[in-house]
Amino acid sequence: MWLALIFAAALAGAVNALAGGGTLITYPALLAFGLPPVAANATSTVALVPGSLSAYWGFRRDDDVDRRDLWWMAIPSVVGGAIGALLVLWVGNRTFARVVPWLIFGATALFVAQVPLKKWLDRRMGVGHGRRRALLAVMQLGIAIYGGFFGAAMGILMLAMLGLVGQDNLSRMNGLKNFAAVCINGVAAITFFAGGQVHLPLAAAMMAGSIAGGYGAARISTRIDARWVRGLVVLVGLGMGCYTLLKA
Repeated sequence: MWLALIFAAALAGAVNALAGGGTLITYPALLAFGLPPVAANATSTVALVPGSLSAYWGFRRDDDVDRRDLWWMAIPSVVGGAIGALLVLWVGNRTFARVVPWLIFGATALFVAQVPLKKWLDRRMGVGHGRRRALLAVMQLGIAIYGGFFGAAMGILMLAMLGLVGQDNLSRMNGLKNFAAVCINGVAAITFFAGGQVHLPLAAAMMAGSIAGGYGAARISTRIDARWVRGLVVLVGLGMGCYTLLKA
């Protein structure tokens, strides 16, 4: 069973590196192991932090991102991640399960529609970086709250949001997305530790798998046509939406 959890973490790390949604692999696996919902969510979050970090490093070697963009992503990610984690400790997963499928479907639709939406933003806001970065920070705060609460599909949301604010290099977008995921899951992990919800032995075992999966997928993805990666994002989003709708 432990080997199955490590494999699930590796697969989740790879999915998170390319699109997002690894939580829907590790979370059910931990539930099957016998953990209660909040503890499974907390342990999954902790296990996937190193995977996001290794994925960011893998993408960073090919397309260095603007450090100013990193700061605009980091600050709202840390604040929002903490808020979301506190909310899940207070509310629990049952209430959120009713709305999460529609959030995932919405995120996928936003990703598909990002090209016409970007053109509309170009007409309304122009190409100035200042206004777009302000919009990025506001949107990222909302995504981070969602990500700290549950995390599934937050990668798809971030890819869609980055496309809307003018990013057009998918490898660089994935680098920014994985960096923000480290910030969100990192602060959420600290919050869950403080709340006593993390099963540390399981989290430690799964970290090795998430590191291997995240870095390996990042290195492979930079040699794949961007259209295939975008297609994977849409397929993952639709699959996750259907899965969570059936579970709800």
